[in-house]
Amino acid sequence: MMNPLRLLQLLKLLDVTRLQDNDDQRQMTDWLAQLPVTPAPVAALCVYPEFLAEARKHITQSNETVALATVVNFPTGDQPLSTVLADIATARQASATEIDCVLPYQTLLSGKETEVAQFLAAVREASQGLCLKIIIESGELLTAQQITKASELVIDSGAEFIKTSTGKVPVGVTLEAAKIILTSIAAADRSVGFKASGGVKTVEQALEIVSLYEQVTGKTAQSEGLRIGASTLLTELCQQLAS
Repeated sequence: MMNPLRLLQLLKLLDVTRLQDNDDQRQMTDWLAQLPVTPAPVAALCVYPEFLAEARKHITQSNETVALATVVNFPTGDQPLSTVLADIATARQASATEIDCVLPYQTLLSGKETEVAQFLAAVREASQGLCLKIIIESGELLTAQQITKASELVIDSGAEFIKTSTGKVPVGVTLEAAKIILTSIAAADRSVGFKASGGVKTVEQALEIVSLYEQVTGKTAQSEGLRIGASTLLTELCQQLAS
């Protein structure tokens, strides 16, 4: 039997995510209504921009302190900067408190690090006052050096979190990539969070990530430093907490 305190800790780290490409308003409303009642609030709900109002209504009605996240430059990371900045402004107006933005990783792979840094600086400026998570799409980066470089660029930009994956490419989070990113975070001269996403489907997987985070950083996992992005994990976790 798993430690219930560890399970409760994990619950508070969850960014409960719904990023289904063909969803409509009714499907989003149904999903929100079916979310299980939890013994403690999750960290955030993460939805596409068009569903922010519905998600905000759900959070307000539940009287819980839950962050509201959305995605920009998603999932391919290749939108024009002007579009990304406009989407951040729109998300802010729609009550988003957190922005998960895809790094232009193809630009990074082509060696244009300065261009990536300029993109990140503009996104950071546009999202002042919001929690900014940069998705490096680690499964598309070919080497440990590229994952490290992407992590360092995010750290230098001032973003609050480095996030692994969109969940829209074949390779999501791996423990190997997570360790590389966490090593960069541990060496940073400021506090930077880590968000694992893309294929975290079981409580066991999630707890492995929590343990790795604590091992590499030397910090106790809390929502300001670690998030687990998942779409199906909440139900299993609640079942285990109730057993």
